[in-house]
Amino acid sequence: MVGRLTPSLSLETLPRRQGATVHLIDWSRLGAPEARRLRELGFDEGVEVEVLHRARLGGGPIACRIGRMQVALRRAVAAAILVAPRAA
Repeated sequence: MVGRLTPSLSLETLPRRQGATVHLIDWSRLGAPEARRLRELGFDEGVEVEVLHRARLGGGPIACRIGRMQVALRRAVAAAILVAPRAA
């Protein structure tokens, strides 16, 4: 289908300030508390996200924007979220 976005990377690897759409969340990679928190924050398929900041040290959290909220996610959680970057 022309114009349909396909996931090409995880939220963990999405470049900073690159808008994207959540395509899939691999709920099986998340613990129950993490999955519940994502749902409460509004993470779901079709939601627009953007990576704002990454901790300088490799294993630190990632700050993301979802809607008008800014949230910090552990890298393992961000890795379970597949996104389709928006065209520049």
